[in-house]
Amino acid sequence: MTIPFDRRAIPAGAVESRWTAADGHPIRRIDWPAPAATKGSILFLPGRGDFYEKYLETLDHWAGQGWQVTAADWRGQAGSGRLGQDAVTGHIDDFATWVADLAGLWSAWKAQTPGPHVLAGHSMGGHLVLRAAAEGVVDPQGLLLSAPMLGFVASLLPVPVMHAAARLVKALGDPRRPAWKWSEAPGQVPDGRADLLTHDPDRYADELWWRDHRPELVMGPGSWGWVERAYASMRLLARPDMLARVTQPVLILATDNDKLVGYGAIERAARYLPDVERISYGKASHHEILREADVVRDAALAAGDTFLARIAG
Repeated sequence: MTIPFDRRAIPAGAVESRWTAADGHPIRRIDWPAPAATKGSILFLPGRGDFYEKYLETLDHWAGQGWQVTAADWRGQAGSGRLGQDAVTGHIDDFATWVADLAGLWSAWKAQTPGPHVLAGHSMGGHLVLRAAAEGVVDPQGLLLSAPMLGFVASLLPVPVMHAAARLVKALGDPRRPAWKWSEAPGQVPDGRADLLTHDPDRYADELWWRDHRPELVMGPGSWGWVERAYASMRLLARPDMLARVTQPVLILATDNDKLVGYGAIERAARYLPDVERISYGKASHHEILREADVVRDAALAAGDTFLARIAG
C-alpha cells in the first residue's frame, strides 16, 4: 500500500537551514539527504512570490528517484527576508543580485553534493536559472525549466515600449512601491487566482494552508522596481547570442494556456538554445505545471524523469 504524500508537512529527513550570501544576507534552503545510490543532485529555485513548501511533493519525488535534492528561496521573499516598502511587496534592486546569489549558492552546494548536477526552476526561477547558465556563473550538466518567465502575457505593446513605460513609472516614485493592487487586505490572495495557477483545487489549497501556518511566506504584488528590472533581464536573456551560450541539455515544460508568462517568448527562446526539448500541455494546464492535476503533473514528472535519466547517464 502506497502512503499518500503529506503536502502540508516537511518530509522526515529533510532539513531546513540557512545559507549566507557573500554580503551576509541569509537565504533559506531545504535539503533531502543523499540516497544510498545517488544518481546526482538537483538544485531547485521557485518563482516570484513562491516558497519551496509549494513544491515539496515534486522535490520528494526526485529524492525518491535517487537524487539528492536542495531547494532555496530567493533573497527578499518567502523565508529569505524582505526588500520592499512592506512585508508583502516583492522587490529587487536588480536581477543581477539574484544571479549573484545563485552563483554563490551553486558553488557552495556543488562542492557538497555528488554529480552530475542539475539546476531546476519554475517561472522567475526558471528565468534566473537560464540566465545564470547563459552568463556562465553556474555550470550544471542539465537545466529543467517549468513555465520559465521569459516574457509577460500582459506585454500587449512591443516589449521595448513596455519596458520604457515601466522605467518611467518606476522613476516617478519609490521603486519599492507595489506595481499593482492585488487585494483589499495586504497579502490576501485575490479571487480567481487559482484559475491562473492550477486546475487542482487541493494543491492550490495547500499553498493557502502554508501561508496561514507560516505567515512569513505571504507575499503579494511585485514592486515597480521588480517590473522594470524584469523587463530588462528578459530583454537581455532574449538575445540569440545569450541563449546560444547555454550548451547544456535543457528541458522546458510549458503551456500555451499560461496567463502569466508569455508562451511566445518561450517558443522564441527554444529556437536559439542549442540542445532543448520543449513540451507543451495546452489547455489542460495552467501556470504551475508541477502542481497541476495528476493527468498533467504525472506526465510532466515522467518527462522530467526521462530527461534526468539522460543527465545521469
